[in-house]
Amino acid sequence: MTKAVILGTGSCLPERTLTNTDLERMVETTDEWIASRTGIRNRRIAGKNEQNYQLATKAARRALAVTGIDVEELNLIIVATISPHMIMPSTACFVQAELGAVNAFAYDINAACAGFTYGLDLASNYIQNRPDMKILLIGAETLSARVNWEDRNTCVLFGDGAGAVILTGSNDGRGIFGSSLHADGKLWNLLCMDSPQSLNPELQRDEWQGAHIRMNGGDIFKHAVRLMEDAVTSLLRKHDLTIDDIGLMIPHQANIRILKNLKERLGIPEEKVFINLSDYGNTSAASIPIALDEAHRLGRLVRGDIVLLCTFGGGLTWGSLLMRW
Repeated sequence: MTKAVILGTGSCLPERTLTNTDLERMVETTDEWIASRTGIRNRRIAGKNEQNYQLATKAARRALAVTGIDVEELNLIIVATISPHMIMPSTACFVQAELGAVNAFAYDINAACAGFTYGLDLASNYIQNRPDMKILLIGAETLSARVNWEDRNTCVLFGDGAGAVILTGSNDGRGIFGSSLHADGKLWNLLCMDSPQSLNPELQRDEWQGAHIRMNGGDIFKHAVRLMEDAVTSLLRKHDLTIDDIGLMIPHQANIRILKNLKERLGIPEEKVFINLSDYGNTSAASIPIALDEAHRLGRLVRGDIVLLCTFGGGLTWGSLLMRW
């Protein structure tokens, strides 16, 4: 059976590093407070010539270079993001133009931090119908443009960056073979980011608080751990697997307390969990592809191993995905 297999990975991080010490000079916080509650010590912040689509394009070029695939072979470009360069056109169209991918159609998806995992499921379904497709999937964020830098509860969490993968069909037993994706729109207000205020007075909202990220951290913590655990365990059961069958788990890099609790509840050894949260913070849809690329370059992804992804974000959206590397 044809499965979607990842041929190559790439990532791009902005040059500027914002440390916890830097944040001490911006808001009422300390390095110890941030590190102990989040596990984050640094995050990358985009600067000039590091717009969302520019980071995404650089990550894409690095993934293409690994595969040796010519850009004109690409059939589809998907960008998962909640911080697009513009509302219209899509960031994916900017990437298409930058790359010169003249044979690819392109669009963005918004599933917050779960966007890249949702995108992998989309790509897998395309490829099952057209095994010869070559798909570029990118998670890219410039969340620094969407953060309230006076809110110490959120501004310490988020960073910028992009990660990309190239996928196509394979019959060698490798590739994506299962996913479990979910959403609950009733809980949208626990983690949200408003758009700019409407220019139509009749559509302006009285409760509008600004076009930046807002979060109820305590409730998000409780939901994130439980829902990701459920998504993982149900998916493993569906495929007659146990956590012992997993070679490496790459979770969304949100908060170290969430990751520790999830790891303990799943009973997965620490050496089987890839975490780079301390260096980059929460990069939303870019989180998993950046970690995937780093794990690949560090030799943590072994051909034939089962890789587990799990994620949680605004919407609420969450899920898990299994692939054989």
